[in-house]
Amino acid sequence: MATSCRSGRIAQAVLALLFLFCLPAFAQVEFNTKAKFAVLMDYNSGTVLYQKDADERMEPASMAKLMTIAVVFDQLQKGRLSLDDEVFISEKAWREGGAASGGSTMFAELDSKVSVGDLVKSVIIQSGNDASIALAEAIGGTELSFVRMMNEMAKDIGLQRSDFANSTGLPDPTMHVTARDLGNLARHIIKTYPEYYSIFSEPSFEWNNINQGNRNTLLDDGIGVDGLKTGHTESAGYGIVASTTENGRRLIAVLHGMESKKQRTEEARKLLTWGSRSFERIQAFDQDQIVAEIPVYGGEKPKVGLTGEGQIDLYVPKGSKRCLSAKIVYNGPLIPPVDRGQQVASLQVWCDDKLIQSSPLYAAETIEQGGIVRRATDALKELAFGWI
Repeated sequence: MATSCRSGRIAQAVLALLFLFCLPAFAQVEFNTKAKFAVLMDYNSGTVLYQKDADERMEPASMAKLMTIAVVFDQLQKGRLSLDDEVFISEKAWREGGAASGGSTMFAELDSKVSVGDLVKSVIIQSGNDASIALAEAIGGTELSFVRMMNEMAKDIGLQRSDFANSTGLPDPTMHVTARDLGNLARHIIKTYPEYYSIFSEPSFEWNNINQGNRNTLLDDGIGVDGLKTGHTESAGYGIVASTTENGRRLIAVLHGMESKKQRTEEARKLLTWGSRSFERIQAFDQDQIVAEIPVYGGEKPKVGLTGEGQIDLYVPKGSKRCLSAKIVYNGPLIPPVDRGQQVASLQVWCDDKLIQSSPLYAAETIEQGGIVRRATDALKELAFGWI
């Protein structure tokens, strides 16, 4: 059933889908966190297993440096930058990000030269603000130009509600992210830049005879955490983006808005442990299998099939004997052209009236704009009935 879009606005449309089988011996597991914002995501599929205000905008603090690092890794991968390149520490980097600023820093000296490799380690391990600014200036010429690159990449990789204003995450009223966007950003980094990802798990980094430990205390907790980034400001509270491979499955957790470092560690550990141990995996759809079809307004074909990213697995909480229901949720009707591989919908799985999973769905083929007869027919349908 879809709502009318006679005004030309894209409206929310929901298509009910019932599974043809009943899944025995599974149940909804209650989970609560003290974090104000949270999301737990399956790395392989992008499936969201838990969310709490995951689409509400929040101040990113130093977790914004993940976007800085994504741009740096992109430049390295394309050969436009080398880990051996040396970068001058400008007065801006030294003054706004150095020891005198009172924030996290690598203690780089004014007018000194530091290799890109060491700056990257500082940003990831020490959360060095001076290192972040130095990298931004080396790549963009100015930090402002680099920020434009950050925002361009954010849009390119599908971060829908994030706006970056600097390379450090220092407070700025125009800078916001969401927990879901940070989860997707972490997934992009792990998937796209595997050759650099191991830096996130290095325990410490020394510069200027000062050794600083990795701020991600979960690395030593024995639960398989190997990244990514913490953050804190007085206004935002304490946050973390973390990833684990516990029990052979990679999960990504984002939590933010907590009251202390201790609470941040405890809540992140609790969410990751719950996600690793509280679900059963059931294969629902094979790779490239059509999950459902949704309408395309004025397209050369009236509908487009939907598939997952690889096979779609259901991660069902242990302990229930209830059957599951699901919905295909999308902004509709779709307007051509629709590109093959474009994310256009999500499969939402419900148990006991609670959303337990949300998996992205993609167009199985490209649908171009239809001829005048097709467009006229769809326009008549819209005028007569609203979009069906």
